[in-house]
Amino acid sequence: MLQKKIVRILCILFLSALSVRAQQADKAELEKGINFIDTQVYSADEDAKILKVFEGLRVADVSDGMDRVGLPDQGLVDPDILPLWKDLDDLSHQIRGIAMTARYVPTMRKKLPDTGKEPGPWEGHWYNTYSSEVWTKLIRPGTVIVLDDVETADCGTIGSYNILAWYKAGAVGVVTDASSRDTDEVIMERVPIYLRRMGRGIRPGRNELESVNRPVVIGGVLVCPGDVVVGDGDGVIVVPRKVAQDVAKQARTILDSDKAARRNLYESINRELDQTVK
Repeated sequence: MLQKKIVRILCILFLSALSVRAQQADKAELEKGINFIDTQVYSADEDAKILKVFEGLRVADVSDGMDRVGLPDQGLVDPDILPLWKDLDDLSHQIRGIAMTARYVPTMRKKLPDTGKEPGPWEGHWYNTYSSEVWTKLIRPGTVIVLDDVETADCGTIGSYNILAWYKAGAVGVVTDASSRDTDEVIMERVPIYLRRMGRGIRPGRNELESVNRPVVIGGVLVCPGDVVVGDGDGVIVVPRKVAQDVAKQARTILDSDKAARRNLYESINRELDQTVK
């Protein structure tokens, strides 16, 4: 009991400190910019433990789990963001991973394309200076790359080469509120991606990197680094890390009950059992 009281007191003090920080911020600090939502950093072992309890859970189960912990209608990404491809044999299009975030914004920089038929130095300079993928250093096994991008611009930030490189580095999938290009090849590569639409252009002259591993908004949902991201044929749901264990526990109970009920129904009509009821 004493330990719980101490933890409660520390939480109150922490929240009070945040409130004081917000109220006492002076003009000079505000002019420079202040982040009021801190990025939490988790170890690979901590991530692995969380992902273990989410194994096999569906978006529907997780949504019900969110209801049960008091977060109804929370975390559900815009239903227009769907998987580019589906695998109904092995369900390999499904994702369960830990969010790593990056935000690209519309550029207001002057576009200076080179003359001639070959790509010029301006293009490479743009990639390396303004619209880089420096965040790839953060990818590790179990990462879901969450890209808040310019959904109104035809810039294929994601393509068949870089998405495969991210997959090689350990990413289990990608979620974006914008687009991907090379979609035929991406489908053939079987890298899970959830997106709003197809794209064709390139990044230079269209977007630039604004932040890495900071809170972003995808399909109307706040995604913080370290949150759990689940995706399947129903779409995408984001679970805040602080409630992930409780949500997974509730979702597991729901899934187990559903499997048992459907298995009995399969058997009653002599239907061969598939992996969703085993």
